[in-house]
Amino acid sequence: MKLLNKTAGFTLLEVLVALALLGVAVTVVLQLFSANLRSISASEEYVAGSLEAQSKMREVLEDKEVSERTWNGITNNGYRFQVSVSDTLSERSESLPVKLMEIEVKVYWTQGNKEKFLTLKTLKMVEKPV
Repeated sequence: MKLLNKTAGFTLLEVLVALALLGVAVTVVLQLFSANLRSISASEEYVAGSLEAQSKMREVLEDKEVSERTWNGITNNGYRFQVSVSDTLSERSESLPVKLMEIEVKVYWTQGNKEKFLTLKTLKMVEKPV
């Protein structure tokens, strides 16, 4: 009768340990993949929000009659916005024929159960009324 070689295969314990390690590795990889998908989704929302803010800022800058005021609204894509135009550095430009207007555009959107926003600011030089 021939004796069986004890090193010919894996024990049950070795197989269970290998499966446990494989399960942990697969879980970590899936969690990283899920986190990347959430990050991509969040960055898409920020890009879309910044495009809406830039569009609204261009509308305000193209307006020839810029005056101090604040208004709110909703864009065609469902983003809420708030635009504020205010006179700034008036003490430094009082002797000049122009004044500086600070333009601030805020765009708001909801992501999950949180409200996110993005703010753009710029200055525009306009002629003082005579």
